[in-house]
Amino acid sequence: MTVDLGANLEALRARISGAGGSPAAVTIVAVTKGFGAEAVEAAVEAGLHDVGENYAQELESKLDALPVATAARCRWHFLGHVQRNKVRRIIPHVHLWQSVDRAAAGREIAKHAQDARVLVQVNVSGEGAKNGCRFDDAPALVDSLGAMGLDVRGLMAVGPAGPPELARPGFRRLAELADRLGLPERSMGMTDDLEVAVQEGTTMVRVGRALFGDRGARSEPSDLRR
Repeated sequence: MTVDLGANLEALRARISGAGGSPAAVTIVAVTKGFGAEAVEAAVEAGLHDVGENYAQELESKLDALPVATAARCRWHFLGHVQRNKVRRIIPHVHLWQSVDRAAAGREIAKHAQDARVLVQVNVSGEGAKNGCRFDDAPALVDSLGAMGLDVRGLMAVGPAGPPELARPGFRRLAELADRLGLPERSMGMTDDLEVAVQEGTTMVRVGRALFGDRGARSEPSDLRR
């Protein structure tokens, strides 16, 4: 499989523009979960410095495999469930913790980096399989994390499974809540529902497949063209 990352990035930016957003105002987080370190290198070379990982062990393995200069150019976003026993190992490298959904996770992060940047993950669909706090609990969690000294930048959500339009009510409610709380960032939207997210005011989209292709067929380094 040959992936033309440059063309995919241009197509992604066109989708953001077509949905009424500004590619300059919407941060694209390149989600490299399930791909090798070569995907990170290709992303950085294409100008995508915000890189998302879901698992601490996979983030660590990529840091070990990447050239030091390349790793230093990355702004790592941690997107997965925050396991308290893994925080200490990766906290020096994480630019933004996107998935803080409980005070205990915040306390562990604050223990090692009190001013760390975090987003509060809200379960906008009510699906039991998805992480995130309830909407009603989000304001108190934001206040609690702020009291710990953490830099709460905004809210994050994963849309429900199914047609993209199903995500609209939850995304709209999340954006409204972020506005009420005075939070600048709202991270919502992935490959399938990013147009809806842009229309509802996202400032950050988390994209893997639209950039790198299907995770079921990983690319070799020579196949990730810049």
